[in-house]
Amino acid sequence: MTKFIFDLDGTLTKEETLPLIAKAFGVEEEIAELTERTVMGQIPFVDSFVHRVSLLGKLPVDKIGDLLAHAGLHEGLVDFIQRHREQCCIATGNLSCWAAKLIERIGCTAYCSEGEVANNQVVGITAILKKEEIVARYQEAGWRVVFIGDGDNDVEAMRLADIAVAAGLTHKPSPGVVSVADEMIMEERALCSRLEHFLQDPGK
Repeated sequence: MTKFIFDLDGTLTKEETLPLIAKAFGVEEEIAELTERTVMGQIPFVDSFVHRVSLLGKLPVDKIGDLLAHAGLHEGLVDFIQRHREQCCIATGNLSCWAAKLIERIGCTAYCSEGEVANNQVVGITAILKKEEIVARYQEAGWRVVFIGDGDNDVEAMRLADIAVAAGLTHKPSPGVVSVADEMIMEERALCSRLEHFLQDPGK
């Protein structure tokens, strides 16, 4: 059986969610630069994420959740996930308290980073997701894992996955992702078709 693990930001969503939050609340310039440099592998994800959360953490968690609930999605991929829920999941570095409503809209299991919330604000990060650990967990349970991602924080998960697909639907995949990917697909319909193929083909 094949398990499809999807990155969220820029893979399933039509834009990165942290810049979307920053724009909505008028703090976009620094967040946008940090996000771009992180996606391209110029800043380590953990360092960048901690910094971005420190900048956005004072914003109201409930309003961020409502905002992300309406983020643009690649609907073809969402349709694939909803038709094959048991074989799909999301692995995202985003905080569960911010992304929960968006993930509920997509409709599958998701693994997220975690934050401590007090007075409707994020006051600290309690766990940053290591996506490669999710890949390993499913492989140990006997699944063949296909990982679909685009940013530098997907590299280790993609390196470990049985099949790694670099998705360029929202922006170009990072150089690190390209270096470990088995395939690179830049168009949503083609990606959906390829995922359907993996369902039918027990090999690569």
